[in-house]
Amino acid sequence: MVVAPERIRSLHKYEKAILTALERSMKRYEWVPLESLEQATGLSESEVNYRLSRLIQWGMVRFNPVPYDGYALVFGGYDTLALMTLVKKGAISALGAKIGEGKESVVHEALGLGPVAIKFHRVGQRSFNTPRLNREYLPETGSCPWLLASRLSAEREYLALNALHPKVSVPLPVAQNRNAVVMAKIEGPSLARCKLSDPAATLDAVLKNVRAAYQLGVIHADLSEFNILMEDDRPVIIDWPQWMETTHPNAAATLERDITNILAFFVRKYKLAYDPGETLRCVTA
Repeated sequence: MVVAPERIRSLHKYEKAILTALERSMKRYEWVPLESLEQATGLSESEVNYRLSRLIQWGMVRFNPVPYDGYALVFGGYDTLALMTLVKKGAISALGAKIGEGKESVVHEALGLGPVAIKFHRVGQRSFNTPRLNREYLPETGSCPWLLASRLSAEREYLALNALHPKVSVPLPVAQNRNAVVMAKIEGPSLARCKLSDPAATLDAVLKNVRAAYQLGVIHADLSEFNILMEDDRPVIIDWPQWMETTHPNAAATLERDITNILAFFVRKYKLAYDPGETLRCVTA
């Protein structure tokens, strides 16, 4: 759960300093020793202990006593750092209710220059082994904390949105910091949760966008009815952190899987059958 906005607003400057020091120190430590936090912040042991107790209570920091007393950021603290930076940059001014949640992300509505959505990446929150195996942008050796993996995931999604918009129907990217991506809010349900009046026209529009992305060198790599939103009869493709370049050795198989997933959904729900081979040829032509 994202930390409540009022809690973030009430943070003392010492608590902000400790969160920042933890983030920096976690590049070297899995659990940051108390002494390192004292040195990094210039605060006394009693002050650091007091501020840490509050941050732990608010779900921003975790304590571990083995093999020594150590502290680490958790997603609540990382989200807080991202939000503070995004507010300072003017990307958002208010955080609203949660509007979506997946296996590796949570999405809130927010206000920027207009209505926006802010997506907090949560790679490895439940199991880190699978994300590490399936994402080539993660280091193959050494430790890769969940926070680093989530930042890299957010950076990849933001990169994809910038590369694709406006030629492909994706949310307008606004800003990115740490594990958070701010984008235009899409008003509409997922393809899985709506009843289409013209399924063929929608499927053609989806495939047109898949083709446009392919021509820009990008394959979604996780396409399904759950990450296509319908806004005023316009399909908008979301969730791009796993995208793959068309030059990748597995590009052909990945694109085929994306297309097969979408065609299977339209057969299942609307009895609308397109030939998979011919569809793939049209997308790559």
